[in-house]
Amino acid sequence: MTKDTVMSIKSTTGSVMGQQPELGSNGLRETVGRIASLADPKLAQQVQQRLDSLTKPRGSLGRLEGIATEYSLARGTADWPLPTKALFVFCADHGITAEGVSAFPQDVTHQMVENFVRGGAAINVLCRQYDIDPIIIDMGVNHAFESGRGIVDRKVAFGTQNFSRCAAMTPEQAIESIETEISLARAAARLEYGLLAIGEMGIGNTTSASAITALLTNQPVEEVIGPGTGLNESQVEHKKEILRQALDARRVNREDPLEVLSAVGGFEIGGMCGFLLGAAAERVPVAVDGFIATSAALLAVGLAPSAKDYMFFSHRSAEPGHRSALDALDVKPLLALDMRLGEGTGAAMAIGVIESALRLYKEMATFASAEVSEKA
Repeated sequence: MTKDTVMSIKSTTGSVMGQQPELGSNGLRETVGRIASLADPKLAQQVQQRLDSLTKPRGSLGRLEGIATEYSLARGTADWPLPTKALFVFCADHGITAEGVSAFPQDVTHQMVENFVRGGAAINVLCRQYDIDPIIIDMGVNHAFESGRGIVDRKVAFGTQNFSRCAAMTPEQAIESIETEISLARAAARLEYGLLAIGEMGIGNTTSASAITALLTNQPVEEVIGPGTGLNESQVEHKKEILRQALDARRVNREDPLEVLSAVGGFEIGGMCGFLLGAAAERVPVAVDGFIATSAALLAVGLAPSAKDYMFFSHRSAEPGHRSALDALDVKPLLALDMRLGEGTGAAMAIGVIESALRLYKEMATFASAEVSEKA
């Protein structure tokens, strides 16, 4: 990630904590209205004709061929340049950590953000490997970072409230977390990124993701709670009990994604939701990371069902709730490596798969150009 990239994004979106975003073209309602369905049989046929003309048996690249088609539909053309790539890591703290639901203390969130900036985390390694620009977003870390550190400041507050005792955030904060990151996706599109990805960092955020998933998929708590960052069996049982009590106390309208986010979400989850909506409105595909990122996708699809068409689901996490979320969205992830690190690591690896599909589509010779005989 270059400082120029961070400065370009800051200049496009602003970075004042607590400042309500300018609505208009960046507003949630207007953005949802701009997300188009990708039903375009003529374009799909055009892409398929190109795939079938390549020097290979028809359909022999399996899901890679579908990726090329989905990407083309999202971009609205069968002839696109190979994309520049960026991965946005949304970071925030969670008041629910006060209930002992994480194996790590809350300070680890800001310490890992510093690690991202220094380039020492797993996501930095993978971004270097796949030539992806990592962009670190402070949505609500309970720490005041020094300016000039290469962090995009979109802080809504210094962490959410403890949702076992009250709502995690106000309705206004929920809207702010979404709408500021709609503008971030617009900034990424203006910088001509053609393939984006989302990841996250926030101690306690598997508990929020579990709560969101339980509410939006109507799954019992037992089906969506896992070890997170490494809880033992008794700690997992404690986490389940905390979540049961919290959901009983909140009485959330499961049909309202904004109310769900406000009640139990995290600022980084709201940010990813907004980013997915904004990217879909700009017709830029996004690789969605694991469980926490998929909980943001559940919120985004609840607000705008057609937004799903612009998402590539990267991998199936080892977290049990991720399967429930993927099933509810009726999607099949690209990878299944038993990962549960977060940060966008699965999304970075999926970008490698997506780019392979795009390069094959763009760079393989056709039967005609290679003077290879087709199947009789």
